[in-house]
Amino acid sequence: MFFSIIIPLYNRPQEISELLGTLTLQTYKQFEVLVIEDGSAHKAEDIVKSYADKLDVKYFEKANEGQGFTRNFGFERAKGDYFIIFDSDCLIPHDYLQIVNDSLDENWLDAYGGPDGAHPSFTPIQKAISYSMTSPFTTGGIRGNKKGIGQFHPRSFNMGISRKVWENAGGFIITRLGEDIEYSIRIHSLGYKIGLIPDAIVYHKRRTDFVKFFKQLHFFGRARINVYKFFPDQLKAVHFFPAVFTLGLIFTLIANLFGWFIAILCNITVALIILLIFFHSWWKNKSAKIAFLSIIAAFTQLTAYGLGFMQDYWKRVVLKRS
Repeated sequence: MFFSIIIPLYNRPQEISELLGTLTLQTYKQFEVLVIEDGSAHKAEDIVKSYADKLDVKYFEKANEGQGFTRNFGFERAKGDYFIIFDSDCLIPHDYLQIVNDSLDENWLDAYGGPDGAHPSFTPIQKAISYSMTSPFTTGGIRGNKKGIGQFHPRSFNMGISRKVWENAGGFIITRLGEDIEYSIRIHSLGYKIGLIPDAIVYHKRRTDFVKFFKQLHFFGRARINVYKFFPDQLKAVHFFPAVFTLGLIFTLIANLFGWFIAILCNITVALIILLIFFHSWWKNKSAKIAFLSIIAAFTQLTAYGLGFMQDYWKRVVLKRS
């Protein structure tokens, strides 16, 4: 199989260098790489072209439209049988393409997604953020879970679609705010087979500090409402969990401020959540420091997502604003 790897890029020249470096190490060699500069001020043309002797890589520039439409630009120019999408802040294990090829040979999927993990080179904060985005005690647990995931929706940091899917379903119809979820649901609705390839892991850096992580997850919360506007039946009870968690924290603060008796129960509940996250992260990461940072990351994830979700739910569902 011949893969076309499509990478949208916006003002991150150093990230694309690290990503392309990992692609030069792939044991499976039948692939091309398309890097699409989405109206960046800080361009990576020289960096990308420095890999021309190591990779079948092509560099394009276009006006800024956002990651969804930039991926469409790549689809239209790709030569492969199967398109693979990565975010520019990913590192790819050397056997990734071999794993995907072997998995598709054994069990064909018209589209797939894979989990994300923390690379040994990541900072403690990045490892804590990675933990929070894959933890069973946040909303991230299904990303790498082999069972009980219901209808699986690949995320575009690690997602593949066959050429046939693209030719029949088209590309992304929204460019941000949940564009990958909308696309996945639409592919499902057309009867194509989508699944998780559990061993197709990428190392996703995400954000390097908690402020940037908060902004990213606030955006994700808003994105869930954007998807709801396309597919109302896809808004499930689990999607309200971060909002409920956030409201619970606010109530706990108020209860303590006014000395209400129920504050004791609230404090015990919060303490149990903190202990669960701490010891589970410590067990997974073998580091007390990362475990402590995981508490901050998990609370940041849930509250940021919850606030973004509530903001757009109020504006776009209750008030019915555009």
